[in-house]
Amino acid sequence: MVPKERTRYVYDSDQRAIPYDEFMPLIFIGGVPRSGTTLMRALLDAHPEIRCGEETRIIPRILGMRTQWERSATEKKRLAEAGITSDIMDSAVQSFILEIIAKHGTAAKHLCNKDPFTLKSTIYLHHIFPNAKFLFMIRDGRAVVNSVISRKVTISGFDLKNPKKCLQRWNQAVDTMYSQCIRVGSSVCMPVYYEQMVLHPEIWMHRILKFLHIPWNESVLHHEDFVGKPGGISLSKTEKSTDQVIKPVNVQALSKWVGQFPEDLVKDMANIAPMLRVLGYDPNANPPDYGTPDPQVKENTLHIKANSNFWKAREKDIFDQNPINQAKAKPKQNIQKNGDIVS
Repeated sequence: MVPKERTRYVYDSDQRAIPYDEFMPLIFIGGVPRSGTTLMRALLDAHPEIRCGEETRIIPRILGMRTQWERSATEKKRLAEAGITSDIMDSAVQSFILEIIAKHGTAAKHLCNKDPFTLKSTIYLHHIFPNAKFLFMIRDGRAVVNSVISRKVTISGFDLKNPKKCLQRWNQAVDTMYSQCIRVGSSVCMPVYYEQMVLHPEIWMHRILKFLHIPWNESVLHHEDFVGKPGGISLSKTEKSTDQVIKPVNVQALSKWVGQFPEDLVKDMANIAPMLRVLGYDPNANPPDYGTPDPQVKENTLHIKANSNFWKAREKDIFDQNPINQAKAKPKQNIQKNGDIVS
């Protein structure tokens, strides 16, 4: 019996075949929501050889289902008796995820997925995609929780009326992701601190592209020039960070959380969220000293503050031009048509 060819293809606008299979170096971007995952994917999407695209939403769900089946001894026994072994399930999940990543956006040499909670399954994803790389976005948990609450981001397990419980849930989620990132190793998973990335984008994008083994391209420092443009970065109205990533990298969001938590939480922060200290944040600093931004980032921040009306109009203009986002078609990259949740 002749083995079935495992490599599949998507095609660019010149009908050049771009292969994809489970051994390709997929890029997974994750972290607790509101940790900079959307900005990270926008920066990478500006690179002409990379396509991330919007959150698929369905990949974390399929991973969650698989985890539930594996954890339930009863369900696992029932599946085994039905002939559904772990190997069969892994093959099916692998194929499902690969097809979603390859075909939910435009064809590209390097394929990337950004669904924040996928990194709760880093070890498993590394098992089924052995050459994948993971970018683990880390942000001060106080900033994350303040952003989640103020922007009314609904996340499973987060009670938006209870900041303490939100901080505890952040601590639990980031602990899981951090431990998995450490276990797969530094050659596979790279922690990226949101604060340092926005303070020093050029340094960090050089490091990130080197880690991914992708050639440097200046476009990753000017992602805002590609948003909403033909052949550029497509955004989703349903993702809460969309209005922020249309702007150049800036430091406006770094310390918005200061003064937003009750005094009793501030005093007990080290006990409520011990992962702050583990990750290098001072739980007692209000505000903390994240560092000094690069000159270009300073200039970007001043420009945004002085031209708020321009950026509001820019946001409206981008989404009024919906055909660009809906088509999601880079002229040089076109797919051949083949037939924990955040909101």
